[in-house]
Amino acid sequence: MKKKQVKFLKKLLETPSATGTEIAVARLVRERLGSTADEVETNVMGSVHATLKGSGAGPSLMLSAHMDEIGLMVTYISDEGFLSVASVGGVDAAVLPGMRVDVHASESVEPLRGVVGRKPIHLIEPDERKKVTPLDKLVIDLGLPAKKVKKLVRVGDVITFGVGFERFGAGMAVSRAFDDKAGVWVGVRVLEELARGERPAGDFVFAATVQEEIGVRGAETSAYSVFPDVGIAFDVTHATDYPGIDKTKHGDIVCGGGPVIARGPNINPEVFERLVAAAEAEGLPYQVEAEPGVTGTDARAIQMARGGIPTGLVSVALRYMHTPTEVVCLDDLEATVKLVARFARDLDEDACFVPGMAGAGATLLDRQDGPADDESAAQAQFDETGVE
Repeated sequence: MKKKQVKFLKKLLETPSATGTEIAVARLVRERLGSTADEVETNVMGSVHATLKGSGAGPSLMLSAHMDEIGLMVTYISDEGFLSVASVGGVDAAVLPGMRVDVHASESVEPLRGVVGRKPIHLIEPDERKKVTPLDKLVIDLGLPAKKVKKLVRVGDVITFGVGFERFGAGMAVSRAFDDKAGVWVGVRVLEELARGERPAGDFVFAATVQEEIGVRGAETSAYSVFPDVGIAFDVTHATDYPGIDKTKHGDIVCGGGPVIARGPNINPEVFERLVAAAEAEGLPYQVEAEPGVTGTDARAIQMARGGIPTGLVSVALRYMHTPTEVVCLDDLEATVKLVARFARDLDEDACFVPGMAGAGATLLDRQDGPADDESAAQAQFDETGVE
């Protein structure tokens, strides 16, 4: 990965964006794509939609990746100036004791450094030493007088892990928030790649979404308003290449093994096959992951938007998800850019994603632009294909 791309990735990762406070990362996306995309807009939820106009009449494609990261929120400030907190997204209380954190205080320009405090082992009863201290029993110490803390911090302020990006090992990187700033980086790079080379026939929209960690909320509104012909969600998935993970339950997913292409009911089968074909056409290594239920990604919302959108899910393997030390292989990110760009360029106006209807005269471009429950649109589709 080139140094300038690593620099941008580092900036994304280290820009705080706990769910509901994605403004600063959204600004980075707008600044980066402002001179490349044909249109850039931000919706009322805070998601950014960057559009690259297609060269012809092919299907429109939306690539979604969420900007938010897990974190904490201040729920109470004690008389002594210690902060009580609740989780924003899926935070594991077991990893918190002894951590350094950044408190994004309402009345402070710069984040306040805090530490997550817990009684030392010497003062914990023997029968409790093996237990995880619940989140509501932990406190954050800012090292400031109580009066100063209460002047700077408000209930509802958010907190992020006080760590950043670092390269290590052989092509590996560690940081907080690879879930899913890695996806934001991929989305930006795909749009830039498509703009620089051969444009796809249809419009390409990169949707940098918000609030995924509390229920794919940004993806719901983006999928509804963009209403693409095809959608791809990008996220991270669990690597299973380190001790303690049961591969019989979670599959064989390795860092450095290339993009991970999901397969299951949340995934349109034709989108899956086209993603595999794109990887093979580009000579890229890839992995297949079984998703037998609803995925916990933006793909869940995209697939169910309006009358349904054919959806795929591409991921990269990530170790230690939802911890301050998430680990990825940088080569996987670059390979994903090539995969999605090739998928976009291979979409043509004859593409059909209706299960079982390929070659039967149904195409995506038969779809009307109106709401999915428009009776005239539904009748027109039935007249054309014999399928409602």
